[in-house]
Amino acid sequence: MNAVRALLLCSESGMELCTALHEILQEHLPRESSVVTGTLEGADAFSASWRRPSSGTDFHPNIVFLIMRRIDRAGIGAAIQCLRSNSSLPPVVLVVESCEPADVLELLRIGISDFATSPLRAVDVVPRTLRLFDQVRVKQDPASVLKERLGLKQIVGECPAFVSIIHQFPMVASCDATVLVTGETGTGKELCARAIHYLSPRARKPFTPVNCGAIPAELVENELFGHEPEAFTGASTRRNGLIRESDGGTLFLDEIDCLPLLAQVKLLRFLQDREFRPLGSARPRYADIRVIAASNGDLGEAISSGKLRRDFYYRLNTIQLALPPLRERLEDIPLLAEHFLRKYSERFKRRITGYSDGAMLMLTRYSWPGNVRELEHVIERAVVITADQTIGEGSISLPAEAGFEPIESFREKKARMVAEFERAYIEDLLKTADGNITRAAEAARKDRRALRLLIRKHKIDVKTFKAAAK
Repeated sequence: MNAVRALLLCSESGMELCTALHEILQEHLPRESSVVTGTLEGADAFSASWRRPSSGTDFHPNIVFLIMRRIDRAGIGAAIQCLRSNSSLPPVVLVVESCEPADVLELLRIGISDFATSPLRAVDVVPRTLRLFDQVRVKQDPASVLKERLGLKQIVGECPAFVSIIHQFPMVASCDATVLVTGETGTGKELCARAIHYLSPRARKPFTPVNCGAIPAELVENELFGHEPEAFTGASTRRNGLIRESDGGTLFLDEIDCLPLLAQVKLLRFLQDREFRPLGSARPRYADIRVIAASNGDLGEAISSGKLRRDFYYRLNTIQLALPPLRERLEDIPLLAEHFLRKYSERFKRRITGYSDGAMLMLTRYSWPGNVRELEHVIERAVVITADQTIGEGSISLPAEAGFEPIESFREKKARMVAEFERAYIEDLLKTADGNITRAAEAARKDRRALRLLIRKHKIDVKTFKAAAK
């Protein structure tokens, strides 16, 4: 392994965070590595140093740590701007005493590669450092382009609300923060989690999806943490849990609000310390994994009802990505329909070139309560049963009671709106005039005979207004 050259820039001298980080890196990085400490005020001097031709006294860092007590955006931005003057800016890690979830995305946008908070632990800091160091080399590798395609090729859409989330994926993937993906069933939460994994430095390690709602409560702990031989009756061999099998990679916890409270407590401890204890084991184990959680429910309600621990939620919600439902992405329906048509035409070896106008109109007029997943299943079925080169209306199977509402033509809607306005206006008019047509016609500045025709057209009973006036 090439030597890591770490530069620690502190906002003030003598900081405990700086001392602790220096000791961790000195002790745990590869032997050839070097760690140099400076101040943020001296960042320009270091930057100038590594821009000069290499000499025996110059220091050329391949990772930089900015260390401060609390977040100072102006100071961080100035330091990064100074460091960026170098032709090849190394990864920059922010180290602070605490960091609020709302600050994380903004820091990543500024140019921070990752962040760490107090207390600093070798089991957390060192793997992040080595991954970021390795990422510098991966970026020079053409395989990184392929990795991006693997991560994003299944994600289709041009809706601004959706695209703004997708554009955050590379930035979110570059750091190790926990991510909470929310959205209705079928919006693509696991697909987003996979994209973040395959765009991250962990891409070569396992991506392990877990449906928390599908595991019996009494087996959750065993599934996650594993067990030792004879930990319980029938446990004759050691079993690695999903956490240990995901070491170095990403653990995706779907339906996180279905996780039992006891498992939430133990998983919270793991998220804090990267430490877990298999059933029947007397000593703790460590695992270097990133956790991405997802839920299709109302997590605020889950917290209020006691189903989800508040501290567990805050630990998961470092970065939140809220996926919009398909009914709010109507412009994406034709794109998704074409995407699924190509996918299943190729899979089932069918020569289908597109959709009839009527079929596409049906797709765009449906409310899609099952979101993208429902759309995919509808297109898959249509590809299977279609005998022609284009998918027609007869091949699109949609349950009308689930939200299909025909769209009126311009003329139809205009006529209906005018009729509704006329009836409401005349009823208000007659109510004000106590059912007297002559007074009502004068108030409306309309001919009395024409008003009577409108009253007949809308079948309005004038007597009811006269009776109400008595």
